[in-house]
Amino acid sequence: MNGSPFDLSDTTYPEFLTRFKTSLHHLFDKENIDQLSLSRGLPPNVWKEIMNLKPLSVAIPKEFGGRGVKVKECLGLLSEASYESLPLSLTFGINIALFLEPLAKYGHESAKAGIFKNFLDYGAMGGLMITEPEYGSDALNMKTQNELVGESYHVKGTKHWQGLTGMANYWLITSRNLNAEGKLSRDVDFFIADTHQREQNIEVLEYYDNAGLYMIPYGLNKIDIKVPETNKLIQESTGLKMMLDILHRSRFQFPGMGMGFLKRMLDEATQHCKERIVGTSNLFFLDQVQYQLAKMQAFFTLCSAMCAKSCKVSGIENDVSGKGIHANSMKALVTDMMQESAQMYVQLSGAKGYRTSHIGGRGIMDSRPFQIFEGSNEMLYTQISEGILKDMKKKKTEHFGDYLILNELTQEGAKLYTKELNFKVDTALSQRKMIDLGKVIARIIIINDLLELNNSGFSQELTDNAIQVVRQEMVSLLASMHHHQNLNMMEDTSEKSNWMTFS
Repeated sequence: MNGSPFDLSDTTYPEFLTRFKTSLHHLFDKENIDQLSLSRGLPPNVWKEIMNLKPLSVAIPKEFGGRGVKVKECLGLLSEASYESLPLSLTFGINIALFLEPLAKYGHESAKAGIFKNFLDYGAMGGLMITEPEYGSDALNMKTQNELVGESYHVKGTKHWQGLTGMANYWLITSRNLNAEGKLSRDVDFFIADTHQREQNIEVLEYYDNAGLYMIPYGLNKIDIKVPETNKLIQESTGLKMMLDILHRSRFQFPGMGMGFLKRMLDEATQHCKERIVGTSNLFFLDQVQYQLAKMQAFFTLCSAMCAKSCKVSGIENDVSGKGIHANSMKALVTDMMQESAQMYVQLSGAKGYRTSHIGGRGIMDSRPFQIFEGSNEMLYTQISEGILKDMKKKKTEHFGDYLILNELTQEGAKLYTKELNFKVDTALSQRKMIDLGKVIARIIIINDLLELNNSGFSQELTDNAIQVVRQEMVSLLASMHHHQNLNMMEDTSEKSNWMTFS
């Protein structure tokens, strides 16, 4: 790899991806990926070599010199990146799903050419600002405001926990319009900020000491900018629907980041267990080890199904604002699997795994925030259950299994688990039960996607293994849901709570 820009012309996608994969592996091997992963950010020379491969061309339309914004190409790139480095894959994921795709779909034509050129020719990067210090996932109550003054919008507010803080050249910023009465609109607007322009520069008030994902800077951002009208994204109906379309499409692409990471955890764990001798044999043949490896393999299989399905449904030509149940299922389940896979690999590795220089130990910290950002998994599982229970009530159906066989998202998958799903469900469930139910629904949805992939020729052995692993998980989740007690924390435990008093 000589560091010269990669020419995209007449390059097939397999050639492009092979070059990217090979170059990235050699670069990280040369620069020592363990050391890079323990440093804040990446050295400029490393970023330059990576961006010279034009990885983000996969999310730029062909008319602007890119590869055409094909979901398969985007997910393939994310997967190859996450096999080597999960933070690097997330960096690309932020750029692709939270900036380039929204720009390609909703941006003014006059704004696109210059921005896409800077991404292709100069390695520019972009991100999305939604989260605010006081509102977190409660995005609809954001206080960042915009007001049209002359021919420019004045956007003012505070945002935080944006990946690529202080590093991105461009930002999509969400805000609410300030009307003549001084009240904020209920709808949401998106604006592009070009940090190279003096009036659009964003001040970083603080950099956060994030515990994982060292490669990506996060922090607190003060916004007080003026942008031209052409920097406002064009909504097709409402800004809220546009935000849902953007966020759901991003969640549909989480499996791309999960794919390479899960494959790496499985590969590393398998190799370790075959090489690690215990007594007269190796770890690989121990019963509990086989169970853990089988689960990791099932995670790889389920993520494969998610990627294949995402290619069919999440392109920018599609409106995915109404596909929250499917998108939330993918995001929540794949990120849970990423964390569990890293935990199992570390457990199999023994003390050696409990080091940040170990890819498993580092993987625990790097994959953990995936369960939190873009909607915490508990919230997403709750939303999945709410959506299903609302539809059950609408269809006047109480039997859970019967309903799932009628639902397009679950109909084939549910047929495999008729015994486990043979019960009626109360539409007034506690949140703790809703979360367990959401986890069950998410698994059936992805098994449904897996059966679709299997019908295309995907491995029957891997499919059967994943079906059985999911069955075991579902039995545990349903037992938990059916036997939940109304347990609450005791607030006053000052009396009779010190064991030393009774010894």
